[in-house]
Amino acid sequence: MDSNATVHIHVVIHSEVFRSNMKLIVIILFFITAPTWAQEPMDIDVVLKNYNDQTVPYISVEKLHKNKDAYLILDTRKKEEFLVSHIPNAIWSNEKLDVYAFAKAYPDKSQPIVVYCSIGVRSENFGESLQKLGYTNVFNLYGSIFSWKDKGYTIVNQQKRPTDSVHVYSKEWGKYLQTGIKVYK
Repeated sequence: MDSNATVHIHVVIHSEVFRSNMKLIVIILFFITAPTWAQEPMDIDVVLKNYNDQTVPYISVEKLHKNKDAYLILDTRKKEEFLVSHIPNAIWSNEKLDVYAFAKAYPDKSQPIVVYCSIGVRSENFGESLQKLGYTNVFNLYGSIFSWKDKGYTIVNQQKRPTDSVHVYSKEWGKYLQTGIKVYK
């Protein structure tokens, strides 16, 4: 065997070993980074599409902000969430609707009502309950308090003073709030 043939065999062998090692490195890198891909937060649009049936029509935060006084605004979150912060003039309605008390307090079934929660999932359920009671003008705030805060609109605490704190319900949901101070308890 001549020296050129020997060099060629060495190059082929080293080339095959290199390709084999590169494949292994690529596979290892894929499995190391794949869990972080899965943990990347979806945006609110994707969450609402995945979790909501869109049975309650949405209203944008911009539209509500321009004409807040035209709507009865209901915060459908837990009391501790509401006390941290809420949209100005919102009424805490409890996440579990007392249908009799609500119907007595708000007898006009055509009154425009906006419901909201953290991002708009729980409030859709609440809005559906209002629709079943015969309320005909119910809207779910798209992106809810997270989108409201992220647009730079004022939220207030229990003393009705502006605040940057937002109760985010959980760390899982909290990743969708882009601005403000995240509160978990």
